[in-house]
Amino acid sequence: MDTYLTVASRRDWRSYADRPVPREVQERIVDAGRVSGSHKNQQPWTFVLVESPEAKERFEDLVYEPDNVRAAAFLVAIATPEGKYPLDVGRAMQSMLLEAWSEGVASCPNGVRDREEAARALGLEGDLLPVNIPSFGYPRRPVEPESKSPAEWAAEANRKPLSEVLRRL
Repeated sequence: MDTYLTVASRRDWRSYADRPVPREVQERIVDAGRVSGSHKNQQPWTFVLVESPEAKERFEDLVYEPDNVRAAAFLVAIATPEGKYPLDVGRAMQSMLLEAWSEGVASCPNGVRDREEAARALGLEGDLLPVNIPSFGYPRRPVEPESKSPAEWAAEANRKPLSEVLRRL
């Protein structure tokens, strides 16, 4: 898929089809995060893939939107030392969300209510704390990104016009 089409057509999904995502697709999604850039190439993250129903259940009360977790095929907790490096986490997460969408997998970031409790549930050691726990799964209804142009998707995105957010010097 064209990169701008991927960006323009991607939306956060909060409901998913009851269908597993193949392991190789899961790994490509996580690997997209791994190869993302980071400050001074520190790569401060640890990724924890959560897919069993029992494991996912432990996270329902640890994120702000429990329904995102219940219906997801899998989650990927992104943890860093002391929960720092939010920009690096954002870069890694955005890469994962975009790779997922290019594979036909929907996703949604999930803020963490209680980082310490989530770290225990994830089995994280030392000072690692989760910064975000995005959920992933196939969309409940079919979506065909190529059915519209990037401009059409962007027009439907409920975003401020470029003229309001862009300044030139």
